[in-house]
Amino acid sequence: MNKVKTVLLNVILLALAIVTIVPFIWMLLSAFAPNSEIVKIGGSLFPTPSTFANFVNIQEKFNFLGMFVNSLFVALLTTAIIIYTSALMGFVFSKFQFKGKNLLFGVVLSTMMLPWAVTIIPKYEMMVDFGWLDSYKALIIPSMVSGFGIFMFRQSISQIPDELIEAARVDGATDTYIFHRIILPMSRNSIASLAIFQFLWSWEDFLWPYLIISDESKQLLSVGLRLFNGQYGTDYGGLFAATSISIIPVVIIYLVFQKRFIAGVASGSIK
Repeated sequence: MNKVKTVLLNVILLALAIVTIVPFIWMLLSAFAPNSEIVKIGGSLFPTPSTFANFVNIQEKFNFLGMFVNSLFVALLTTAIIIYTSALMGFVFSKFQFKGKNLLFGVVLSTMMLPWAVTIIPKYEMMVDFGWLDSYKALIIPSMVSGFGIFMFRQSISQIPDELIEAARVDGATDTYIFHRIILPMSRNSIASLAIFQFLWSWEDFLWPYLIISDESKQLLSVGLRLFNGQYGTDYGGLFAATSISIIPVVIIYLVFQKRFIAGVASGSIK
């Protein structure tokens, strides 16, 4: 009976995996196909790959390389800042005692309950008042703190024994030393998990960069991809080619941190 359940579960998971990956394969094949083949009615399910022109002509359509670098800079910097601030605040909330700590942490958690769309107008008005429109400051500074990251690090750091920290303090270690030399190295699984999530969120963010950045030389790739949509048609081949290249950093980030990410999930399930 257990074998039947296992086989049935595997079949269901395989079916779901196929449903998920088929559109991705279709996009990759379409990146090597001309538009006439992509939009052809009555053709095969998958376009026939026959050209590299879509990849060759990407830079001619728009400043692909510049926007790629812009997106990479903003995503990496935002991810690094959020990891550091989340770990620091998670350390404070888990290992320090002060008046109003639970209330303050409750406020942090409440920010996770608000739909992101609710904060767009207030944030935009603040950027206008600060004079930060068309500036990377408007993309990076409002994203320096993550309620999700703080919550995740608080839960992770709370598993570190208090005796270890007290022993370090007895040996003369300052809180700054403890955080950088003990807490951060022991939080590598959480760092990897948050790095994957945050980089993905920053890389694929469309609406906020679209509202803030108007200078094409500063624009991000997620917004630049819409330039393939013309008034009278869409260059699907070029769009799919650019999209295929744009997912490479996400894949690299996952490959770099996947072992720590899986280890973190496994350790969390065991606990």
